[in-house]
Amino acid sequence: MSDGPSRADVRETYETIGSHFSKTREYAWPEVESFVENRCRGGVALDVGCGNGRHAELLADHADRVVGLDASRELLAAARDRLGACPATTLLQSDAATLPLADDCADLAVYVATIHHLPQRADRRDSLDELARVLGPDGRGLVSAWSTAHDRFDASADADRGFDTTVDWTLPGGRTVPRFYHIYAPAEFERDVAASDLALESLEISSGNCYAVVRPEGKRP
Repeated sequence: MSDGPSRADVRETYETIGSHFSKTREYAWPEVESFVENRCRGGVALDVGCGNGRHAELLADHADRVVGLDASRELLAAARDRLGACPATTLLQSDAATLPLADDCADLAVYVATIHHLPQRADRRDSLDELARVLGPDGRGLVSAWSTAHDRFDASADADRGFDTTVDWTLPGGRTVPRFYHIYAPAEFERDVAASDLALESLEISSGNCYAVVRPEGKRP
């Protein structure tokens, strides 16, 4: 058995810091905006690890229906407050490694700043397979992870493997709460995507994050 945190431990972290964390996450990332703008409009869009709904809000202007999923009830509550004026948006509590969705149900998906919080490599791989399962044959997804290319880490972007770490979140009053991260080496991130049921269309490094545009491998006739 692993001595590291469980997925339940990570979820509890965000139940603890969720309300304060949400207040610091106002705007959609430019990389996500660019990905969404380059896709066809309409259909069903997913935001896996939706947090306070900032990217689900962006997707709601682009898709006919949006489903946002997050493990934290606290963050989902913040998302409900934010997305109250978006009637075509559904929010669900869910783990990224076990999505409660039908096969081939989505045309578009963003899975950003979430996979690196899953403590075990098997869970991270499962979450990529789940994304492949729920994307339709012509669907596209954007997956991001914090990487060794970020200048806050004493690590090489050319490393073969990443590492596990914690990054403290400071609450009002000074209490610190450690947050688990698996910091991906870009080569490792590319290998995990390649080993999943997703096909990699492009990979870039931006602001210390790996960004992969993916499609479900093998679903096209």
